[in-house]
Amino acid sequence: MQIDPSTRREIGVFDSGVGGFTVLRELQALLPMSRLRYLADTAYAPYGGRGPDEIRARSFAITEHLISRGAELIVVACNTATAHAIEALRARWPTLPFVGTEPGIKPAVAATRNGRIGLLATPATAVSERLRALIGRHVGDREVIVQGCPGVVDHIEAGDLGSPALRTLVEQHCASLRAAGVDTALLGCTHYPLIEPLWQAALGADVRLLRIETAVARRAVDLWRPGSEAPALHIETSGDPDALRSWIERVLGWQAPDVRRWQVTM
Repeated sequence: MQIDPSTRREIGVFDSGVGGFTVLRELQALLPMSRLRYLADTAYAPYGGRGPDEIRARSFAITEHLISRGAELIVVACNTATAHAIEALRARWPTLPFVGTEPGIKPAVAATRNGRIGLLATPATAVSERLRALIGRHVGDREVIVQGCPGVVDHIEAGDLGSPALRTLVEQHCASLRAAGVDTALLGCTHYPLIEPLWQAALGADVRLLRIETAVARRAVDLWRPGSEAPALHIETSGDPDALRSWIERVLGWQAPDVRRWQVTM
């Protein structure tokens, strides 16, 4: 893969859509002098309802693009893409460091008081072999109630972070966790912290919510070799740049970021 000579070393970050911005914010705070490139595959969001082969194909195409722009570290800021694609990505680019995003099962096991843990995830993550293996390695005699949450990401992608329809959906997805009496719950999608108050309200104040984006960013920091590059942030999308720019301004409060269109023929 030829790297454009006009580019510098970058950290590439991608997600099916806007959820990875929760990881990107942490990276900006921890690596303020680095070059970051974020790609939102919003034309194909959400990944949670897509099959493993399609998720892997999109992840491969995005990684190819990020490498072409100078990425020397890739952060897969998407639980679903991590579950279905990260091993294939590492096999394809064995010398390129990848940081995945997975539910923090091990911290949840340490945090639970009653041994019952809830996991809120996209439908694709909820049924993935990688998640089953992760639970099998760390849970022991604890119980994990996995709840797939179809529809939630669609609301967040649309910038709807608090409508009655979304609140009802969140409450429905949390019902099985409440019934099981969990005392700890994992937000198993990078989109989900954007509506953390809704999850907390639906689960109850006594349930401890755990999120993962800070740990993901810190892992990236551990792998990154800072250079002399001028700091920069590039944002790209496979969807509508104006729509993404509006979402960023409205939800994140960033002022008129430059968002460019990325296109690939699959």
